[in-house]
Amino acid sequence: MSTHTNIFGIVNITRDSFSDGGQFLDPARALEHCQSLLTEGADTLDLGPASSNPDAEHVSAADEISRLAPVFDGLEGLSGSGLSPFHISVDSFQTETQRYALSRGVHYLNDIQGFSDSAFYPELAASDAKLVVMHSVQRAGIATRDDVRVKDIIAHICAFFDDRLEALERAGIARERFVLDPGMGFFLGANPEVSFEVLARLDELKARYHLPLLISVSRKSFLRSVTGKAAVDAGAASLAAELRAVQNGADFIRTHKAGPLRDGLAVWDALNARS
Repeated sequence: MSTHTNIFGIVNITRDSFSDGGQFLDPARALEHCQSLLTEGADTLDLGPASSNPDAEHVSAADEISRLAPVFDGLEGLSGSGLSPFHISVDSFQTETQRYALSRGVHYLNDIQGFSDSAFYPELAASDAKLVVMHSVQRAGIATRDDVRVKDIIAHICAFFDDRLEALERAGIARERFVLDPGMGFFLGANPEVSFEVLARLDELKARYHLPLLISVSRKSFLRSVTGKAAVDAGAASLAAELRAVQNGADFIRTHKAGPLRDGLAVWDALNARS
């Protein structure tokens, strides 16, 4: 485990995100949150202009872009405010939104559909952005409440990544630009045990693909199924799962609160240095 883990700070510019919907829809509030995440130790800001939980509303690409634009404008000012250098990610599966993000010089595109639009691949190949290729049992659209068997999940994830990585590489996108996300929570189905199974077996994915892994467990319902806590009170549960993910090979952690994770990684490293 290492403090070199890249912390993706979640910035939900949405009305209906499951734990903080509406809090950062106003650009000024979103920028305040960005600054707070960076001060806490986030390396990357993951800007999400639409929610992807099973009960989320549809948001058009035009609306996603209108939510992102003022935040991008404000972040240009933050870059010179004395904060450590940071990267920007955009979390959207809509091609027009991704195209806009590339035009703003985004460092990462984070796609819950794992880049399903092959017509967009030439533009992806021409860009420099890293691509977070996420698996979900749904394959298209937002999360649903599917019934998924624990014993089938790793094979399902590997089949998806095998197919999608081959297509992306065939389009001329360099393999070193990929970050893999196996999905968590409802992206792996309604059964909480499926997410715990994947978390416990991340090392198998790392050994198979030799690519960075991104894990997003923060405040998710499968953790709350164990603790019985509400999303806003799931910080300790999130941190426990995040540290285990890093121990099992995760290189990127996407989280709502950067500070606890940064502190947890620092303590873990201090302990490991004495073992």
